Amino acid sequence: MASKHILVVDDEIGIRELLSDILHDEGYRVDLAENAATARALRLHERPDVVLLDIWMPDCDGISLLKEWANAGLLTMPVVMMSGHGTIDTAVEATRIGAFDFLEKPIALQKLLKTVATALKHSEQLPKSEMSLANLGKSPIILALKERLDKIAASANDSPSPVLLIGPKGCGAELCARFLQNADTSWLQLTELSELVNAPLDILEQGREGVVYIAEIAELSKTQQKGLLLLITKADKYNVRVVCGTSQNLPKLQAEGLFDHNLLQILSAVSLRVPALEEHKEDIPDLAIAIANLQFELADIPYREFDIAALNALRNASWSGDLAQLDAVVRNLIQTSLGEKITLDDVKRVLHQFDDATHADAKLQSVEIFNTTDTRPETLTHFNQPLREARDDFERRYFAYHIKNVTGNMSKLAEIAGLERTHLYRKLKQLDIKIKG
Repeated sequence: MASKHILVVDDEIGIRELLSDILHDEGYRVDLAENAATARALRLHERPDVVLLDIWMPDCDGISLLKEWANAGLLTMPVVMMSGHGTIDTAVEATRIGAFDFLEKPIALQKLLKTVATALKHSEQLPKSEMSLANLGKSPIILALKERLDKIAASANDSPSPVLLIGPKGCGAELCARFLQNADTSWLQLTELSELVNAPLDILEQGREGVVYIAEIAELSKTQQKGLLLLITKADKYNVRVVCGTSQNLPKLQAEGLFDHNLLQILSAVSLRVPALEEHKEDIPDLAIAIANLQFELADIPYREFDIAALNALRNASWSGDLAQLDAVVRNLIQTSLGEKITLDDVKRVLHQFDDATHADAKLQSVEIFNTTDTRPETLTHFNQPLREARDDFERRYFAYHIKNVTGNMSKLAEIAGLERTHLYRKLKQLDIKIKG
């Protein structure tokens, strides 16, 4: 079994070396960081099993680094804070953010080893990184979304209201729904929609005390909508919050008789629009890095940075598939890029890979047209002529084609060509085209 990995972050070399020697003797693998910048870089490369983090450091204090990891979805390992002059308020603040424990310096040997052992047991129960609402961004529109979700979550009490999340497919609605899930409660994403008709109460039993999520309710049949309405009315008894997503205009569907009026009224009481990625492009660089970090950790892929030009290209790109498309592009870049860094050329290659296929097909069709010996009037064939003769040749073919289609009707021909009748007759005479009477 591989040795457990412990990261020690402290600006005092004596303490770093002492802790390193003790932990090495206990059989642990130890990395050392003298400041927050080094610790930040090490965390991006891999996930330690436990972090021992000093509070007071010159470049960035430990509380701020802890908060940064929490906001980036990287606080997926127990962090034990260390301080030589800590206060109760500081310890409470660290615990609130997500610290596992607090050690006062000088640290007694037995206290250190016991705390590390307890933290390691806790570490085995923690999930690895996953995308969360914190990863969605820091732009004003996303911060406002988080505030509204906070307000909804805080008002749950004993009777959580159903929530409707409105936004384009792939916009991150599931991240919002998961934010409304309380810690250590159940999460059920309903994919077998027939259960809404056959066993709605079984769904509530499975989701008891937690969240039941339906990604797209516009896809529900009329009977499934009735089942969902029943489920929502019974959800209080199971303390279940029902969260539904949609990318469709539900009032329009309701007006067309395709969506249940009563269900829409209940869901509309607490509804939020989840912004499209195009509305907060300033978040794309951080989002791309967060998605990449998740892959480096989960798939055990060697860490690689994006260069600045690559991140700018992602930010400026068009994302019709929203967050889901960005996720797919970043995964592709990680798997297929060859250099030490992910570059602008890598981003262009992945973003335009389907364009290249389209252009190749268009080029092939163009070559076929240019090389054709077809003598139909609508086909250009003579490209070795002077421009004037080639133009006259095209115009003869153009008018011959349309004269045939309108069966000699000059009014229709003038309308198609966009010419006045007198101008049309003059052009036909110039091209030596005779109209059969």
